[in-house]
Amino acid sequence: MHTIRDTDFSSEWKFTASRSSGKGGQNVNKLDTKVELHFDYLNSNLLNDEQKSLIAKKLASLINKEGILKIVSQEDRSQLANKKNTIEKFYNHLEKTFKKAKKRIPTKRSKQSKMKRLKTKKIHSEKKKLRSGKDY
Repeated sequence: MHTIRDTDFSSEWKFTASRSSGKGGQNVNKLDTKVELHFDYLNSNLLNDEQKSLIAKKLASLINKEGILKIVSQEDRSQLANKKNTIEKFYNHLEKTFKKAKKRIPTKRSKQSKMKRLKTKKIHSEKKKLRSGKDY
């Protein structure tokens, strides 16, 4: 079975590195460890039109005005580790996007649960009648 991870998108990725915020000590001020993966999904030869429309709909928060899917990683102190993180995030996003949702089959209440519900309602009703002090 062919999964999205079997597809090699590396020819369509563009990476940019910049200075990262957060942990890293003095490295923060010297090295470009933050990595951004840019993927022009609209012009991709590896995706069909249905997949492109799913990406546009489900990953809209990661797509900029130019139609570029942008994934960022700055968790690690090394550029190589962050590059691997962006690739992993990319594949995870695509897997979630293309996964077919199971149709929910509503469950039915059992006869026992219906009877129990009616019994408790009746008990509650009797309590209320006893509290009122009126005879019905």
